[in-house]
Amino acid sequence: MESARRPSPASCTVMPTITLVQNFLLSSFVSLHLCFVIALLPHASTAMTSRSRSPSIEANRELESLHQAKSHVSHQSNTKSRDLAENTGSIRYEDLTFETEVLTTAHLSTNSIRAPNLKQYDSPFKWSATRKNTCLILSCASTFLAAYSAGSYSIASGPLQAKFHVSNEAYQTGVTAWCVGFACSPMFLAPLSELNGRRPVFLASGLIFFVAQIGCAVTQSFAGLIVARFFVGAGASTFATIIGGVLSDVYHAEYRNTPMALYSASALAGTGFGPMLTGFVVTRVFWRWVFWHQVIALGIVMAGIVVFFKETRGSVLLSRKAAILNKYLDDIEKDNTKTAAQEDKPSSRVPQVRYNVPSDASKKDILHMIYLSLTTPFKLLFTEPVVFFFSLWAAFAWGVLYMTLNVLPLVFRTNHNFTTEQVGATFASLIIGVLLILVVSITQEKVAKKYYPKLLSAPEGRLYFACLEAALLPIGLFWFGWTSYPGIPWIVPCLGIGCAIMGIFSIYLAVFNYLADVYHRYASSALACQSFCRNILAAVFPLFSEIMFRRLGFPGASSLLGGVAALLTIVPWVLVFKGEKIRSKSRIASEIMKTHH
Repeated sequence: MESARRPSPASCTVMPTITLVQNFLLSSFVSLHLCFVIALLPHASTAMTSRSRSPSIEANRELESLHQAKSHVSHQSNTKSRDLAENTGSIRYEDLTFETEVLTTAHLSTNSIRAPNLKQYDSPFKWSATRKNTCLILSCASTFLAAYSAGSYSIASGPLQAKFHVSNEAYQTGVTAWCVGFACSPMFLAPLSELNGRRPVFLASGLIFFVAQIGCAVTQSFAGLIVARFFVGAGASTFATIIGGVLSDVYHAEYRNTPMALYSASALAGTGFGPMLTGFVVTRVFWRWVFWHQVIALGIVMAGIVVFFKETRGSVLLSRKAAILNKYLDDIEKDNTKTAAQEDKPSSRVPQVRYNVPSDASKKDILHMIYLSLTTPFKLLFTEPVVFFFSLWAAFAWGVLYMTLNVLPLVFRTNHNFTTEQVGATFASLIIGVLLILVVSITQEKVAKKYYPKLLSAPEGRLYFACLEAALLPIGLFWFGWTSYPGIPWIVPCLGIGCAIMGIFSIYLAVFNYLADVYHRYASSALACQSFCRNILAAVFPLFSEIMFRRLGFPGASSLLGGVAALLTIVPWVLVFKGEKIRSKSRIASEIMKTHH
């Protein structure tokens, strides 16, 4: 009777197409419009006083370095401007930095106006260890849940395919929709985090993520599920990718490796935990709890973010500080004038000084920032060989990672007769591999700093370890493919997958650190480029993975992937030996090299 009610494969594919496209386009427009409105709200109140500069993952670091370099000259200049303002009565503007000594009640003859609390506008680099750790924990938790939402979908294919009467290939478009949303969303929303700060975009993205997960849980159609999955990816993207900017806001480059390693581990571990835990949920509880338990976890993390996550963007903090100080000085001036009029005395002199932010001179409007965000990454992709080959390297590794979400169930169900719960348990190999390489990455950085400090003096120093560790990806793929036979214990191919994941982790961390070190103020564009490439390949790979593994055989398909991975492992070796020469021939990289030497 079940088969009699089952529509033909053609109808399964064709019937929902019109509805899917209509829902997708309409929902895309409405949701992105909502996200823009939410993220732009803070800008409306502060645009008249200050704005943020163009995107750069190293913006705060460069700003602070500039302030330190010019602190003495700036102090003398500002002091002269202040004296002149006091003598002439005209308003003079001082550049506000985190080192500026601002006017407070200690400098002014007034007790009627309470001085503002400026502690909340301190540089994030100077936060206490507790505050930094809180920020890091919340960042890693949000990254973990973003990756978890990707991995949890594939393992629930059985009941969902039966519910919506779709083939496995059609069902895997849910992974594709998630990856497309994950790739495209930051291109629009990243400029908003530079303009209005990390926190409002963080919260807006989390809200989209939360609502879309509820949509997955309550939908009654496959078209609705695909649309919801797109917005899960869109919300999860900035909920996760903005973390790179947050860590750059809080940690100097020399202290950033450990936080970045924890962030990278959260992304990969979440991808493993998703199918592992969901394998138990989908067999022991109703399939909708695959999404409901994520809604609950996300709600808890969002509550923590609302309460404990503070703004980290340095230029935004300075803009807010300038606005508060300028209002405070205006209020004092008005109060003195009012008091003098009531007592029929000359008003006490208030220094005619106001504050602005140095980055104000280079600010663009929001549309121009979005234009730059959409075009600059692709200009770098096609004009910078380093960006191109690093993006290709990282994209292939990421495609392999998302291919495992479909391949592991196929292999272990076919050759080892595993149940859904048992298949989910095999993803523990990803988690164990991530934890091992995390410990190695943190330890090797400390050893290099202690015994080989010159090793990290150049950006290529980031690649010495990656040259060796990235080889774990092709080794793991060959290992997995040629040990997947039914007669070989299941633990052996699981170890191969764990080995491959260690290689993917090393590639991810090396690409992020190297691009950030080489491109400095263009780093966010370079990283956005490789992120877009990564997620587009991750969207495509699951669509053909099952077909490829069935037609080529498990050893043959794994060997093909391993061969490509081995070829791409040449990339870091070339840069280790020729990196400085390649950078010298790049217009952008050579300009940055001259600036920083």
